Amino acid sequence: MPKKTLVVVLLAAAFCPAVVVALLPGPRLRPPGRSLSDHRRQQVGGGSCVEFFFPPQRPCGVGVQRRRRMQPPPLEMASLPEALALNCALASVGKALKQTALTNAGLLHATLLGVVLLSSSFGWRAYSTCVAYLVLGTAVTKVRQKEKEAEGIAEKRGGARGPENVWGSAATAALCAVGAGFFGFPTTLAVAFVASLATKLSDTTQSEIGKAFGKRTYLITTFRSVPRGTEGAVSLEGTLAGLAASVLLPLYAASVGFLGWFPDVPICIVAAFVATTAESLLGATVQGSVAFLTNEVVNFIMTLIGAAVAAGLYVLLSFLSPL
Repeated sequence: MPKKTLVVVLLAAAFCPAVVVALLPGPRLRPPGRSLSDHRRQQVGGGSCVEFFFPPQRPCGVGVQRRRRMQPPPLEMASLPEALALNCALASVGKALKQTALTNAGLLHATLLGVVLLSSSFGWRAYSTCVAYLVLGTAVTKVRQKEKEAEGIAEKRGGARGPENVWGSAATAALCAVGAGFFGFPTTLAVAFVASLATKLSDTTQSEIGKAFGKRTYLITTFRSVPRGTEGAVSLEGTLAGLAASVLLPLYAASVGFLGWFPDVPICIVAAFVATTAESLLGATVQGSVAFLTNEVVNFIMTLIGAAVAAGLYVLLSFLSPL
């Protein structure tokens, strides 16, 4: 298959399912701690997607079971002025402390991202999940930083993220947060949000730990041994570390009540694995030979794939899971 055709196919595979899922009037965001089946029992159909595929049960000798309309969870979003004030204050503190996780321009764009997330209907739980991603991603980037710099395989600017890194990593999550305000708090978008960030954290961890500790690295397409830091290369150490990272972030999101424990967390883990594998394939085949496929664009495509896979799995399980 020609390389340009492969790029178009991967973009379509990432983007089209996300559009379809977003347009579905699917399951609403369930309250923290409520299982998928319990949540579905309390949803009123009223023509909703869930009611269409899961009609009310008919207990023996009783008419159609009446369902109470489920109220959305209490909004814990900040107003726009509040979100702006908080993020500007945090940016000022970071600047005063001479933080090195972000460049000056990156800090400005991260502040804008924070305003978008905190003022969205996802609220502080989504915001804190993104902060957790930034903290963990920065931490793994600093692992054996000097050794990686000596080998010429370290991230540029000492690992400090610029605007292109901020949006390459979190644009998909921001779209999910904004979209939730238009589609009535669907849980599918909450799962997609976390999966996109878990995907990027897994990718960063695989890359940084693989470069720091990988004893043998292989090109994913041919399994030929290649030097550490090669695009599309994988190592056992990096893969295991990336898997751990893809588990850690969804667990955090579930612990603060943003996701349910099951099936949301396993869905995010599977989606992250699929998406990071797709990213390695892109790196080994077309990245570097197609001009517009910069590392940041590939990261954006990867997070789109992770979000689309997670949303698709969630909708599929919603349709298949019995009441």
